[in-house]
Amino acid sequence: MASSRRTFLRSAAATGLISGLSLGAASRAAHPGNGLHLATFRFDATPPLGHGCCGGWIRPVEAVDDPLEGLGIVLLGAGAPIVLCTLDWTGLLNESHLAWRTGLAAAAGTTPDRVTVHTVHQHNAPLVCAAAQRLLDTQPDLPRSHDPAFVAATLARAQEALRAALPQARRVTHVAGGASPVRDVAGNRRVSRDPAGRVTAMRGSSCRDARLIALPEGEIDPHLRTIAYYSGARKLAACHTYATHPMSYYGDGRVTADFPGLARRRLQAQEPECLHLYLTGCAGDIAAGRYNDGTPEARRRLTDRLHAGLMAAGSSLRPEPVGALEWRTREVFAEPNPALATASLRELLAPRRDAPVNRMRPAYKLAFLERCGRRQPFVLSALHLNGLVALHLPAEPFVAYQLRAQQLARRPVAVAAYGDCGPWYLPTAAEHPGGGYEVEYAFAAPGIDDALTTALRGLLA
Repeated sequence: MASSRRTFLRSAAATGLISGLSLGAASRAAHPGNGLHLATFRFDATPPLGHGCCGGWIRPVEAVDDPLEGLGIVLLGAGAPIVLCTLDWTGLLNESHLAWRTGLAAAAGTTPDRVTVHTVHQHNAPLVCAAAQRLLDTQPDLPRSHDPAFVAATLARAQEALRAALPQARRVTHVAGGASPVRDVAGNRRVSRDPAGRVTAMRGSSCRDARLIALPEGEIDPHLRTIAYYSGARKLAACHTYATHPMSYYGDGRVTADFPGLARRRLQAQEPECLHLYLTGCAGDIAAGRYNDGTPEARRRLTDRLHAGLMAAGSSLRPEPVGALEWRTREVFAEPNPALATASLRELLAPRRDAPVNRMRPAYKLAFLERCGRRQPFVLSALHLNGLVALHLPAEPFVAYQLRAQQLARRPVAVAAYGDCGPWYLPTAAEHPGGGYEVEYAFAAPGIDDALTTALRGLLA
């Protein structure tokens, strides 16, 4: 295997499939698609017993109902390789997200700006921020947010799987885009408001409050979107995006990919030769609470409904010969929310009679402040191919950003969020006065709205 991989890499470098690390600005040019190849990879990402879930403030792993996975594709032949990876974790933040992009770039022979890594955001799963954990290490009475050794081992597995996949790359001859509405899954979390427009209650991932359930669905993007790659008649890979928080219930210590993972695996079993990837869209203010009472029966219903949307989007695919491919990136620098004060946050970390969650969450705010201080940018990217657009965003943006992207592009856009989750929630500037949980845990200043919108124009115009 090692010899065949070396032979492939030498051949690929000679033919332009892999161009190494020196393309620079040229990597942003459009490339004809007649030399496009695709490799797929997958790896296990299931945490061990006792590992923290959702940053360590809910019950740690006690059992595994179904495994967590990492899935990815590598596009070769359009400049330096392009890597897309999705992971069944709660989040990768700040330097930890950069470490994954850098590690996968090294395995693929590309640069980190041509790697996008997303988490699906299930909560009975790891939330990884190395900077936050270093702060928590100063408080030995607190639970650990994650195990750095497990995270490093998982990244090593991802790199190994990616390297092993490269010799198996297949030529891409056709691509297709499809979409379908998903019925009775997503609803806006911020529909309960007082006359002044301030949020009074959140309709979360699950809900049993009849008053909140009866409120309108609110602003959502009802469509699940699919981009698929073919070699002749064979479908090689399909990337599916849909905007909702991906939990039916959590906090019981039982690891699960929840209804998006269960629906994706059902489709994977039906089409075993095609790797199916699921990515969560702009779901900062979107969840299943209007249709979910947090029972196992509700999880099954949500799985069935999402699977039906996946199947319908797949039925709408009409492959066309592959054309030119363009990869665009934009850097966005965030300014911290003025409400974040380093001294008071450090005081909240200190021992006191309070729930661990109230002492642990300040570590994530402090980690974001550190990140802003060293001017680490957020890298947004967009893949343009045959009139199809796949957009890759950080954190937990409100669905308005996804709808805005459709308007700016003047065509459907498959939006994947939950890339670098360092800022936690990304409300629009107009939503900040409405308050609520998402605004309380928005670490970036409201001006991030203008910066993101400017970046979207450059990525989508």
